[in-house]
Amino acid sequence: MADKDKKKKESIFDLSKYIDKHIRVKFQGGREASGVLKGFDPLLNLVLDGTTEYMRDPDDQYKLTEDTRQLGLVVCRGTSVVLICPQDGMEAIPNPFIQQQDG
Repeated sequence: MADKDKKKKESIFDLSKYIDKHIRVKFQGGREASGVLKGFDPLLNLVLDGTTEYMRDPDDQYKLTEDTRQLGLVVCRGTSVVLICPQDGMEAIPNPFIQQQDG
């Protein structure tokens, strides 16, 4: 296959509009954290500043408690990220997997 025939993979996420804004991130295994998004890459590795981790219940690992701990500046590995959402709410986006029909 020629190089020009290969399609460049592009992310369906546009995280650039969340740079310097508070986001909340859920990870595999049930951990959750929030902080200010400072950077990201195509693999969804994230750099968060002023990060707060939400502690889990020791009896139920998927239940969060009121306890938190401050982590500061962190790098989140993209392969463990399950969900990213803005701290101040969400917005609906069109489904990127549905073929748009020309009207």
